[in-house]
Amino acid sequence: MPTPSATPPGSTPSTPGTPGSSPAPDARARRIRRSGPGRHHRRGLAALTALATLTVGCSALRTQDPDPARASAPAAPPAAAGTPAVQAAQGQAAPAQGAQLAQAQAAQAAQAALAAMPAARPQAAAGQELNGRLAAAEQQAGVQQVLAAARRWGLAALPLRAPAPPAVKPELADGPGVKRLPGLPPVVYRVPTSDKVVFLTVDDGAEKDPQFAAMAAELGVPMSAFLSDYLARSDYGYFRGLQAHGVTLNNHTLTHPDLRRLGPDALRHEICDQQDHLQQESGTRPRLFRPPYGEYTEAALRTAASCGVTAFPLWNEEAFPDHLEWRYADQVFHPGDIVLTHFRALSGDWKGTMPDMLRRVVDAATAQGFAVARLEDYL
Repeated sequence: MPTPSATPPGSTPSTPGTPGSSPAPDARARRIRRSGPGRHHRRGLAALTALATLTVGCSALRTQDPDPARASAPAAPPAAAGTPAVQAAQGQAAPAQGAQLAQAQAAQAAQAALAAMPAARPQAAAGQELNGRLAAAEQQAGVQQVLAAARRWGLAALPLRAPAPPAVKPELADGPGVKRLPGLPPVVYRVPTSDKVVFLTVDDGAEKDPQFAAMAAELGVPMSAFLSDYLARSDYGYFRGLQAHGVTLNNHTLTHPDLRRLGPDALRHEICDQQDHLQQESGTRPRLFRPPYGEYTEAALRTAASCGVTAFPLWNEEAFPDHLEWRYADQVFHPGDIVLTHFRALSGDWKGTMPDMLRRVVDAATAQGFAVARLEDYL
């Protein structure tokens, strides 16, 4: 049997890998260690480590996915042992790579455990659910509060809630319910809307009933007040209190005259000076003006427009504590009807209190399927 040749003493060793040369034993051992099963084992471990890192990272990304539909979808299950993919991986594993196969199986087990865990909902989705529950709870509490107020104030049924204000206010063109001259504020008897809403408006300001203010606030009934200074001036603080609960304060002249009998200077005094006065008292310049007795002239329209008025709302029905007066023969509400009433105390023609009047209006509207809405949301 041939004996391996040795390098003669004093000669230069052959370079490893050179044709016709044999590497030294220590070099060969180093090569075996570099290229043997241990190196493949380490590469497999590194690959599996990277795979596990990617798996956990992708799971973390799923929990941060802002899309609730994707975030709530179940994770895809890992390939089970015995499937073609796993069999192929097992067929390629050499006996010397048993540790690598065991590591792969451990990684599969880890993936299965991750898949079995419920996917965490994104923070945004959890926050939305919490906000939704809080909103539902607040809405329920609000309904209970209004129901208790309805019982306390003797209403026949829970008032209907008005729909959201229209994104675009109705066009006030000349037609049914609206009279308009070119370039002048429209005169509105009925707001052109299909919403089943009516509007409650209260004139003058003579009576300042705290029970009426409390009832309107507790029930959340929207109203618009049209104030004459000579009656309201004794306590504008009362009307500012109404304003704090959403009641708008509008113009009904200084002294409640018949505008048909006034000249230009008197018109400006009655309308525009009251505009200035209400702005000073309430902090807001009125946009709406109701002429006393429902009477007006073209000169009154022009004067009011010059000092910031955009519409003249009149009315279809008038409310009293003991009855309603209807403008039309059918004696029912129509979408967009404006209801007139007054700040009045018990008297000969006012047989009751202001809470009695408010109860009658709300009960009548509710019985006919109408909600009371805010006039300024539509005009």
